[in-house]
Amino acid sequence: MTTAPPDTEVGPLLREWRERRRISQLELALRADSSARHISFVETGRSRPSEDMVLRLAEALDVPVRERNALLVMAGYAPRYAQTPLDAPAMSALRESLDRLLTAYEPYPALVVDGVYGVVAANRGIALLLEGVAERLLVPPVNAMRLTLHPEGLAPRIVNLPEWRADLLAQMERQIALVRSPALRELYEEVAAYPVPERPADTDRTDVPEGPGGAGGSASADGRTGGERAAAFALPMRLEHGGRVLSFVSSIATFNTPMDVTVAELAIETFLPADRETAAYLHAHLPP
Repeated sequence: MTTAPPDTEVGPLLREWRERRRISQLELALRADSSARHISFVETGRSRPSEDMVLRLAEALDVPVRERNALLVMAGYAPRYAQTPLDAPAMSALRESLDRLLTAYEPYPALVVDGVYGVVAANRGIALLLEGVAERLLVPPVNAMRLTLHPEGLAPRIVNLPEWRADLLAQMERQIALVRSPALRELYEEVAAYPVPERPADTDRTDVPEGPGGAGGSASADGRTGGERAAAFALPMRLEHGGRVLSFVSSIATFNTPMDVTVAELAIETFLPADRETAAYLHAHLPP
């Protein structure tokens, strides 16, 4: 492998990462088994860090894998981490594992997104919730943020849209603060500018049908379902579907210690029913 010539910008960039993490040069030195003096020299460009030192500092600062490659190149070294397309033969085992995971989670919704929220896989639980979404938003490449917040997407049917929208935008802001991604910044500016659809007053409360075992009740915009408060432990997404309100809480999982940029940026988002009525509805209505 050939290496790029050293770039004096690696020092300031490492300092920027350290300041983002809000740690001192001494603390970083302790984490990276170095000295505060050497860290200072690296940050000011007086000392060129070795390849091993760049990687140790990046690890100590929890720098994303893509950005670790950028640090190496700036320091005059070859990138360490590959970026293998997800459809490459080498990724077949990963794709099969993701498909099995998504299928096993049915009838509950689950999907896999990349670093800019592009949907790379989804299960039938997700498909169930997409009724009424504009066809143009479902043409690949599908974007989860655009699909959720666009006025022709899920947004008009999200009962608590202001709260859910604010949470999603805050999530994107945190990610933008961690990675230098023009594409992610562009997506954020696009979806943040979408108008917020107004909901008619008569959709504030809808009935949830009986499911298997006779589960039934009602759902309302204040989070009560079947006489109990749903998802008091987390902000739910309350979504109108077929004249009913379904309630979900979401969780996001990423890969531990990834060695590939593509894998490092994948996230698996699962939607857990926040009440028994939603669970029963999903079991009764999963598409074939």
